[in-house]
Amino acid sequence: MIFMRLFLQLSVLLVRGSLRGVAPSPTDEGALRAGHGDHGEPGHKEPHKDSYSTFASEFLESRHLSDDGYPFPTAPPVDPFARIKVVDCGVTKGCIRYGKPGCDAETCDYFMSYRRIGTDVEFEMSGDTDGWVAVGFSSDKKMGGDDVMGCVHDDNGRVRIHHFYNVGQWAKEIKRNPARDEEGVFENNRVTCRFKRPLYVPREETLVDLHLSWYYLFAWGPAIQGSITRHDNDAPPVSDHMISIYKYEDIFMPSTAYQTFSSPFCLLLIVALTFYLLMGTP
Repeated sequence: MIFMRLFLQLSVLLVRGSLRGVAPSPTDEGALRAGHGDHGEPGHKEPHKDSYSTFASEFLESRHLSDDGYPFPTAPPVDPFARIKVVDCGVTKGCIRYGKPGCDAETCDYFMSYRRIGTDVEFEMSGDTDGWVAVGFSSDKKMGGDDVMGCVHDDNGRVRIHHFYNVGQWAKEIKRNPARDEEGVFENNRVTCRFKRPLYVPREETLVDLHLSWYYLFAWGPAIQGSITRHDNDAPPVSDHMISIYKYEDIFMPSTAYQTFSSPFCLLLIVALTFYLLMGTP
C-alpha cells in the first residue's frame, strides 16, 4: 500500500515536469508578446534575433528610406539658368551684339559676353537658332586654323559645350575640352549657354591663350542629332578689331538687314538723289 502511494506521487511529479517543459504554441507566444504575461503583467517585445537578415533589413529601412517611406530620396530641384544681364556690358564684362539696333541677349541674332574671374574667363553666348552658337578666336579675320568654343543643342533637349578647331570652312571637334562650370538652356527657340575657360593654357595648336588679343568670329546654325552643320551666314560676322580680354567693351554690329544704308554705294546714291531733288530737273 505504501509502495503504491509512492508510485502515484512520483508519477504526478513526472507529469508536471513534462508539462512545464513543453514550448508554448505560436498562438500563445503571440498573445504573450501582444497582451499579458503569466500573472497579468504587460508582455515584453521579443529581443532582436542575432541574424544577418534582420540586420540587413533594418539597415536598409533606416538608411535608404526617406521620411515618407520611399526607397530613394527625391533629387533636389535644379537651379534655373540665370538670365544674362546686359546692364553690365561695358562695365563689368565685355559684350558683342549682332542684330537689330538696341537688341539684347534675348533678341539679338547673336550675343556674346566675356569677363575675367580669377584665372578663368567666363563666356556667355546666345543665338537665334535651335542648333548651335559659337565663338572663334582668329589671328586674321578668316576662318581656318581657329580655336572655337560652341554650345550645341542635342536631340534630348540639352545644351552642351564643345571644343572645335576650324579646318578651312569646317569645324573639327577636339576631344580636349577646356570648358568647365557649364550651363545651357534651349527656350524660346534660342540656344543660350555659360561656361568658363582657363585664361592661360599650355601652348597648343588647337588652343589659344586668351590673355592675348584676337579677332572674334561669330557663328550659329542648325544641328542634327547633336552635331553642328553649316552656319546660317555665308560670311559669319567678325569683330572689326582685335579684342582684349582685359578691356570690357560694348560692341554693336548691325545685321545684314540693317547694313543696307551704311554701305558707301548706298550713301553715295542717297546724296545724289538728295542733290537731284533739291536742284530740280533742268
